Amino acid sequence: MNKMWQTTTVYKAVMMCLGLGVLASSVVAEEKAAEPAAQGKPIVLPGKQAASSPAAGAVAGKTIILPGKLAASMAAARAKPKEPEALQPEVKQSAPPQIKTPLGPSPEVHAPGMAAHEAKRTAKPRRVAKPKAAPRKPEESSSHDEHGHGSEVLQVRTAVATILHDNSDYMAQHKAAYFKTFADKQTPRATVVTCSDSRVQSEVMDKGAVNDLFMVRDIGNQLATAEGSVEYGVRHLHTPLLIFVGHAACGAIKAASADYSKLEPAIRKELATINIPQGIDPTDGALLNINNQVESAILKFSGEVEQGHLAVLGAFYDFRNDLHQGAGKLIITNLNGETAPARIRELMKQGQYFKYSFMP
Repeated sequence: MNKMWQTTTVYKAVMMCLGLGVLASSVVAEEKAAEPAAQGKPIVLPGKQAASSPAAGAVAGKTIILPGKLAASMAAARAKPKEPEALQPEVKQSAPPQIKTPLGPSPEVHAPGMAAHEAKRTAKPRRVAKPKAAPRKPEESSSHDEHGHGSEVLQVRTAVATILHDNSDYMAQHKAAYFKTFADKQTPRATVVTCSDSRVQSEVMDKGAVNDLFMVRDIGNQLATAEGSVEYGVRHLHTPLLIFVGHAACGAIKAASADYSKLEPAIRKELATINIPQGIDPTDGALLNINNQVESAILKFSGEVEQGHLAVLGAFYDFRNDLHQGAGKLIITNLNGETAPARIRELMKQGQYFKYSFMP
C-alpha cells in the first residue's frame, strides 16, 4: 500500500514538472517570435557596475533588457508623434481699457529719476486751437473810469504822448544857451516840501521853477519822512528859504485823522508822523500839520535860523477856496513860527523874513 502511494506521488510530481516545462517552452517560443519586431533598446540605469559586454560597455551602469511586449509598447509610444500641450493661463487677462484722449494736455505726473524726464520728453499733448479774438484799438477798450480817462492802456498811451509833446514844446521855447546856465551846477533859492498830491505842482507857485526850487515831495508834506532830502537842500545847496506847502482836501490828513490800521505797513509808517487829533476837520488838520512841520524844521536847523541864514515858512494851497481867499490861492500861514494872519502880513510887509516868533 505504501509503495503504491509513493509511486503515485512520484508520478504526479513528474507529470507536473513536465507540464511546467512545456508551458515555459511555449512562453519562450512566443517571446522569441515577437522579439525581432518589438525588442526595444536596452535601458541603462545609473550605477558603478562595470559593463558585462562590449556592446553595453560604452555606458557605465547596469543594463536591463525589457520584456518584448513592454518594449514593443514603449517603442510604439515613442514612434507616435506628440502633439504640444495647450497650456491655459492660470489667470485670464482682461482686455486693455480704452483711454479717451482729453481735449487739452493732461497734468504731468513726475516719476523719480529718468522716468520723469522720459515721460516729459515723449509726451505730446493734443493742442486745441483757440478762436482768435479780433484786435482792439486802445481807444476802443473798456469804458471810461470815474475820472474820464478810459482804460489803463489808454491812460498810459495818452500820458506818454502828452509828456513827450510838452517836452518838445519846452525844447522849442528854450535854446541850448538856456540849459548851459545850469548844466553843471544847480543853484536853487528855496527848498520846497510839498505833498505828493497830483493837484499840487510847482507851476502854481513858480513859473520858472527849473533851477529855482529844490522840490521834495511826500505824503503829508513832512520833514520826518524826507529828512535827508530836506537837509541836503538846506545845508548843501544852502537855500535860504525852506517852505512847507499843504493843501486842501489832503488825503494824507484825512487818513492820519482816522483809523489807518488796515493800510499797508509803509503807508502806516508815514502817516504815524503826522501828529494831528483824530476826527479833526481836514482843513484844520492840514493847517495844524503845516505848523508842526515848521516847528520841527526850526528845531532841526536852529543854527541856520539863529544866524539868520534860513527862513522857515508854511503855506496852504487852496484850490477849493476853503479859506475864502480865492480858488487856487497860495496863502502863507506860518512865518518862522508866527501863525497870526495879521502879524504875518506885517512881517512880510516889512521884509522881516528872518525874524522868528521866539525872538524879542
